Parts: sequence; C-alpha cells; structure tokens
Amino acid sequence: MNKLYIGNVSAEASDEDLESIFKQWKIPHSGPFLVKTGYAFVDCPDEKAAMRAIDVLSGKVELHGKVLEVEHSVPKRQRSCKLQIRNIPPHMQWEVLDGMLAQYGAVESCEQVNTDTETAVVNVRYAARDHARLAMEKLNGSMMENYALKVSYIPDETAAPEGPPSGGRRGFNARGPPRAGSPGLGARPKVQSDIPLRVLVPTQFVGAIIGKEGATIRNITKQTHSKIDIHRKENAGAAEKPITIHSTPDGCSNACRTIMDIMQKEAVDTKFTEEIPLKILAHNNFVGRLIGKEGRNLKKIEQDTGTKITISPLQDLTLYNPERTITIKGSIEACSRAEEEVMKKIRESYDSDMAAMNLQSNLIPGLNLNALGLFPSGAPGMGPSMANVSPPGAHGGCSYGCSPYGAEGPFWASMLSASSQSLAGQPESETVHLFIPALAVGAIIGKQGQHIKQLSHFAGASIKIAPAEGMDAKQRMVIIVGPPEAQFKAQCRIFGKLKEENFFGPKEEVKLEAHIKVPSFAAGRVIGKGGKTVNELQNLTCAEVVVPRDQTPDENDQVIVKISGHFFACQLAQRKIQEILAQVRRQQHQQQQPKSPSGGQPPTPRRK
Repeated sequence: MNKLYIGNVSAEASDEDLESIFKQWKIPHSGPFLVKTGYAFVDCPDEKAAMRAIDVLSGKVELHGKVLEVEHSVPKRQRSCKLQIRNIPPHMQWEVLDGMLAQYGAVESCEQVNTDTETAVVNVRYAARDHARLAMEKLNGSMMENYALKVSYIPDETAAPEGPPSGGRRGFNARGPPRAGSPGLGARPKVQSDIPLRVLVPTQFVGAIIGKEGATIRNITKQTHSKIDIHRKENAGAAEKPITIHSTPDGCSNACRTIMDIMQKEAVDTKFTEEIPLKILAHNNFVGRLIGKEGRNLKKIEQDTGTKITISPLQDLTLYNPERTITIKGSIEACSRAEEEVMKKIRESYDSDMAAMNLQSNLIPGLNLNALGLFPSGAPGMGPSMANVSPPGAHGGCSYGCSPYGAEGPFWASMLSASSQSLAGQPESETVHLFIPALAVGAIIGKQGQHIKQLSHFAGASIKIAPAEGMDAKQRMVIIVGPPEAQFKAQCRIFGKLKEENFFGPKEEVKLEAHIKVPSFAAGRVIGKGGKTVNELQNLTCAEVVVPRDQTPDENDQVIVKISGHFFACQLAQRKIQEILAQVRRQQHQQQQPKSPSGGQPPTPRRK
C-alpha cells in the first residue's frame, strides 16, 4: 500500500537519478526503482515515508528539465469512489469545503490525513463512481485561496472491476494511498468525529487562542491532529464565542485542554481575576441522557472528577439554537477529565440515535433523513426547535451531528416503501391515531391554528385533533393521514413539540401511544402463532405492541393495534406492521388472479 507512482519522468532519467533525489531529500525507499518510459514505480517502507515523498517532491522537484509528479500507485480496479485532496488552505472553513465537494455529488465521508505540511489533506468518499470522477476532473489543479488543489484516487477495496477512468494517461492523477485514516482503516484520527466538541470561550481570549498571524491555532491543530473553527464573526458583540473542534475524542480533548491552558495564561497576563469555567455546547436531545435518572450520571461525573457542573435551562432554547450550555467549574485538570466523561456520554447518545435512525431508514427504502428537515444539519433529534439547518447566527451554525460530509444527497429520494406500496406502485396513505396529553392540544394547534397548519403543510399530511371524549379526558387523539414519509415527519414534529413545551421533564423521554387499524382477518398475522410475531416485534423495536383481545371489528371490518414507545420505537413498529399487511395484500391479490398455463400466456387455440 506504500507503492508510489512517479509521473512526468524524462526519457533520460535512470533509476540512479531517482535514487539520488530520494537520498538528497532523505526519503527512504524499500526497493529498487522500476523505471518505464515516462514514469516509474518505487516502494516505501511505510505510510509516513510515502506521504513525505508526495509532499516534498510532487510538483516541486525537477529531473532533466521535467517536474516530477509523485502519487500513490492505485490499481485500476480500485479507482472508484475514493479521492484524496491535498494542498487545502490551512484555515479553510469546513463549511466551505463541504459546499465545494457537494457540487459534484453526495459525499459519504471526509477524513483528514495527518501530514507535516501546513496545508490540509483529506480523504473523500463519494456515493457514486461518477461523482468522484467529476470531482477529480473539476477540482484537480483548481485554485482556492491561492493554493492549487491536488486530487488523486485512493484505493477502494470494495470497488467492482471496471476500466480506467476516461481521460488522462495511465496512472497520472488517478492514484493515491489508502491513507491510514481513510474510511474503514481507522489507524489515523479523522478530521472530525461524528460529533465535534463545541465550547464557548470569552471573546477577550479569542485573539490569544488564534495567536499572531494564526500561529497559535495552527500549532494546536498540528499537535492535536484536529481541525478547529473559531466562529468569531458570528454573534457580533457577544461576550462569548463558540469554537468547534473536529477530531477523534482524544484529539478533541487534547485541543480543549490546550485552549484552557492558553486562556489561563492570558488571564494571568491581563490580570483577569474572574474564574474561567469550561463551557461545552450540547444538543438538547442528548442532555437528558447525560443527566441520567435522578441526575445520577451527572453526579457521578462531578464526584469522579472533583468538578461542579451546571446545565442551562430549557427556556434558553430557541428555534435556531437547540444547544444547552454545560458549565464545568474546577481546576484545568479536573475540567479536562470532566470534558472527557461528558462527551463520552453525549457520543454514546448520538451513536444510539444514529443506529435507530439508520434502522428506520432501512425500513423505508429511499428515505432521505437529512432532507426530511427533522434534524439540525443531519443530527438525530425531535422537534420543531430542531427542524431546519441552523442559520449562521446560531452558535456558528453547526449543531451536533452536523457532518459537512453527510451521506445524504440534496434531492428528495422516492418514498416507495415496501411496507406500504400499493399494487399500483404508489405509496398508500396510512391513518395513525396518536395520543397526546390533553393539555398539549393548544401547543400543537398554535395561535389561530398556525402551528398545525404549518405542520400539515410541512409533512404533507392531514392532521386533525379529535374532540375530547369527556370533560376529564387526560388524552386527546391526533388523527394523521398520509403516506410513510408524511407520517414520519408529522409524528416526529409532534414528539419534539411536546418535549420543547415541557410536557415531559428534562430527564424524561417522550413516549406516546399510537393506534393503527388493520383488517380483522390480518390481526392474527400481526400476533403470530402463540404471540410469536408480536413478541418479535417488541424485541426488535423496543416498543410495546398490543392487539387487544375480543375486539369487535368496526364498520370497515378493522381492529386496532396499539403501539407505545419513544419516537423511533413507534416508527419502527408501525413500519414492520405495515410490512406484514403489505404481504397479506399481495397474497390476496395473487389468490384472486385467474390461473393460467406456465409462462402466464393464455392457451393457444388449436388449428383445425
């Protein structure tokens, strides 16, 4: 994997010439130079040596009047969706890079490669081969802030065999290493974990953190293998500025510790006497699990680290700011340990939500969860306060889970669900009765009915509140009619609204009951023999699924299935039940079709 391709080699060059250049620049190689007409190959002992050869020699060193081009050698069959982009401006905002990469297709991942150069290097994986090829053609050699980008392929071990990319001669600008840190290898830290560390720092310390001509922040990023965005232009006049740190958990923690040290030194130099606590920004969706039942998780972190931790109230949340501020007081060493524990809990919550979200998306083929507008910048979440991508003014416009390199494309994928696809091939409309606290009806309807109208328009569903069954009714029924996409969006917003309006406590997870109607003859299929199917449903979805016994079918010969649980559990159970019903419908349809001879062709009349 450390084999190099050397392009633009003069016909006069020999292996001794190339060996002399490597020796001059102190670049080790582990084998002889294989010189061909116009190019050559050589093996390096490790990744570090190969990277140094590329950084030092490519486009910079001449041999017999020709400037050498040095890249990793990539077999044709592995030139697919993975690219390496080098010579990226060192202080480029990731949002800018995100926009640039997204022009050419959906980006599945983007990871930084650690090098000794000031400019950045990233490994990018596109969702499709054509997207990578287009990005390669358009970006290679393009200028960005006076830096010429260099783009090459890196091995894609999962690629199906295919001919070489169109254009370009063999090997030139179509090669790249499986850099340790590219997707799946995991030996080097990523430029960003799925959740970056976001901290608030006093505005007066921002200059010291950046340093003269950016020298200090450059050293931090280099030493901690991280990418740090200081959102100093946002929230003009604010006493504090957010900083986003993209790296591995260890990289984030090391960078945070260094920033705290810099602030402490600056405070001493400027005779700043006030205590400087560590302030971490965390998405509200994760805070309840960080606190734990009866505050146990938070208390344990305080006891283990010797710190005092407080969390900003829910009332501070706004439409564009779904983050809570976690304030940690103590020594720098204690705050650093507390940061590690706090972020560990938050990352665990994020991973759990993402697993549930990915499972949900698999049940609705083509479901584009980012495009649904349910989660801030792709973060798993619930509620209208987290409904859209945060604008630039919202703590830097980046919320937890915002991955500039998300796998979702900008387009609406088709919503044909195997669980609700009609025989005509279009998604069938579904009706779900969702039960909410009676006191929450006003919040769902909104002033003069504005909220429920907006929700109905956003989700593409009919949403109505059923009349109360009595004066003392503690619950009200919300009737939602629409296809799977609309159900997902509408129910998600309702769950979130209840949490936002404090109908459930900060330590309490939103759990609601939903009813769906199924044909009476299909109820047995939902229950399964001896209750096997319904038990499997509950184990799979973590929702409570009940088919009440001795029900009298309604006028449409339907009975009720009750589903209780948190949002993803309810959604998962609904989809699985709809899948069962779809199978029943298909079987009925097949039984009703007139049987014909093999091949489905009508019998051919005999000739007389």
